[in-house]
Amino acid sequence: MTEQQQPLVSVIIPVYNGARFLRAALESVFAQTYRPIDVIVVDDGSADDSGVIAQSFPEVRYLRQQNQGVAAARNNGIESARGDFFAFLDQDDLWTPEKLRLQIEHQLNNPELGYTLTHQQFFLEPGTTLPVWFRKELLTSVHTGWVLGTLVVRRTAFQQVGNFATGYSAANDSDWFFRAKAAEIPMAIIPELLLLKRIHEANDSGRAKEILSELLKVVRSSLDRQRSQ
Repeated sequence: MTEQQQPLVSVIIPVYNGARFLRAALESVFAQTYRPIDVIVVDDGSADDSGVIAQSFPEVRYLRQQNQGVAAARNNGIESARGDFFAFLDQDDLWTPEKLRLQIEHQLNNPELGYTLTHQQFFLEPGTTLPVWFRKELLTSVHTGWVLGTLVVRRTAFQQVGNFATGYSAANDSDWFFRAKAAEIPMAIIPELLLLKRIHEANDSGRAKEILSELLKVVRSSLDRQRSQ
């Protein structure tokens, strides 16, 4: 299949004051062996040079919104997306070069699949002290990533599940996966390390109490949906 025949993948990257790592994230997207890609950076009201960095890549489509949170930024990107497939990357994470190619090939060979996930591994940003909330043994663990950075989803499947819930500031990804399961969207896990998640002092993951509180709400909502069916 030639590049012209391959489906367009929209890559959506929300950013908020992410100038420190955004360039590396974007470079990992443009290092993909797969084409064609439609790269959208949604700036959620950054006060740093995030917009300057995003716009320094000629192929990036740059959108700016007032600060509304990461879920709203992703939804804004989706509204602008042109692709038949959607993929997502956080401002401080990295893809390995074969990520999109392997996932798209698998989904084209298995047209019943609505989405695929991959394996991930954490790495500690050089010069950063290991945060107290992070378990050191995870740095050597390669495991399935139930996070948006491993997700490649068909537009049709995403529309069936619906947009990200803006009521969650930290657990909107978990909520989406619960809703995808409730909608019985067929999926597969590709057992390849294709996402590298950066650990540093400013990770959202450090908001442990808030995340736990939101995850409990997600689980309760999921149980309520099951009971009502």
